[in-house]
Amino acid sequence: MPYDHRNPVTRSLPAALAVLVCSAALAGCGAASEAAEGTRGPAAATTTPGESRTPEPSRTPSRTPAADAARPLAGRTVVVDPGHNPGNFRHTREIDEKVDIGTARKECDTTGTSTNASGGKAAYTEAAFTLDVSHRLRKLLEARGAEVVLTHDADRPYGPCIDERARIGNEAAADAVVSVHADGSAVGNRGFHVIVPAEVREGSADTGPIVAPSRTLGERIAAAFARTTGTSPANYLGGGTGLDVRSDLGGLNLSTVPKVFVECGNMRDPKDAALLTSGAWRQKAAQGIADGIVTYLQG
Repeated sequence: MPYDHRNPVTRSLPAALAVLVCSAALAGCGAASEAAEGTRGPAAATTTPGESRTPEPSRTPSRTPAADAARPLAGRTVVVDPGHNPGNFRHTREIDEKVDIGTARKECDTTGTSTNASGGKAAYTEAAFTLDVSHRLRKLLEARGAEVVLTHDADRPYGPCIDERARIGNEAAADAVVSVHADGSAVGNRGFHVIVPAEVREGSADTGPIVAPSRTLGERIAAAFARTTGTSPANYLGGGTGLDVRSDLGGLNLSTVPKVFVECGNMRDPKDAALLTSGAWRQKAAQGIADGIVTYLQG
């Protein structure tokens, strides 16, 4: 729920003299000469005294088509933004501080949503969900050759704030940024959706250059996510497209690189919650997002 990867040796003078001496000596010298030859390698045996061979140029092994296919994201940078932070619950005053998102001022971050606790089973928080899916996503992307940057890894007390999350992607010059979330809508509202930026030009926000590529990124992820997870686009927004355009999210407004938010499902609906709390399903979710990123970056 957004709040918002030997040159051939030329024969030296001592070696040349050794050959001349061996021509007048008995078999023992032959053995010694053979031993000396062994230290020079086969190429040296074809060089006569005083002759200089032109060294062959060194060759750097080229990538094979198979290697390229296995690592299609080599040289690409992807920023993965796990929505919220498990520590936000303990730092409500800090995350309530307002930051500039271009169009307005908005709270630094929120705690996110969670599933409903029931039958003695504790609620599963969005912050825990997003971090788990982000770890799985990072592993999949790195296996495909990408350099992956996480905006946080629960390695700080709270945050980062929404403006800093955008800045991390910008400073990494990321080829794509994906913010991982889960929604907190009403019971009966089911399915995933991908939030893409609206065109915003106000204050420090200018999404003009990223609107089109972000939408393409969103479309690729939505298609792959549906195919891999077997879930449907949200039935409560986006008109069945799985896409939602928003202008009120600082993480999108302040981004200068293609970026989307992926709402993987509705944590407040029991049927969606059963999926979101399944490790096997979360792996599918990460796979779907990764597949979408690959298809986007490969054009």
